[in-house]
Amino acid sequence: MHRSATRLTRILACAAVPVMLVVAGCSSDSDSASKGSASSASAAPEAKKSPTVAPAKFSKLPSPCDSIAEKTIEDLVPGTKSKNGTAGKSSDIARRGSCSWNGLDDNGVKGSQYRWLDVSFLRYDSDASLAVSGEQRAVESYAKEIAKAKGTEGAKDVKTTPAPGVGGEATTVNYTLRKTDENFTYVTIVARTENAVVTLTYNGTGYAGAKNPSAADLTKDAVKAAKEAVASVATANK
Repeated sequence: MHRSATRLTRILACAAVPVMLVVAGCSSDSDSASKGSASSASAAPEAKKSPTVAPAKFSKLPSPCDSIAEKTIEDLVPGTKSKNGTAGKSSDIARRGSCSWNGLDDNGVKGSQYRWLDVSFLRYDSDASLAVSGEQRAVESYAKEIAKAKGTEGAKDVKTTPAPGVGGEATTVNYTLRKTDENFTYVTIVARTENAVVTLTYNGTGYAGAKNPSAADLTKDAVKAAKEAVASVATANK
């Protein structure tokens, strides 16, 4: 009986050895994993690199009232009150500016022709914090300016066509608008050149029986003026 008890004790002791080893092994792996996690957590994270954004090509704008040649103003706005134009107010002339001209060509009993011309400039800088270039911002602004022209309150017969040869991309918006009891013919040209957007609006009407100007004639003249305005941006940055 004593021998049987002793033998049973030895068998149980031997059977317990693998269990202890397994437990010890799991404990060792767990400790290693914990140490590895702690080591990874304590390691300093890699510094994030700032996004690379192309610099804006144009850093300034032209004087809006000097952006269109005096001869062009004389042709498009006969009888203009001021060939020098009227500058719009701007809190930052390096980013935005505008100028307008208007005049009445009075032909007595043959009637009169009224014309209005205005041009505006918007310039955009690149923004590294938002990872957006000045050109990308100008592209967005270009689309908004076109939508604004198309959405002019009271505008009728709105038509949109490309304006090739004016800047990097350009769109012509034609429409008619009734005001002061007269029907005015309008043309707006929105053009983008790199990181700048140029919007030129030209409109007119005939008074005292004079015939209203055609959309085709106004558009032809507006394109000429728009080309000069767009070219002035590059000239200002030389």
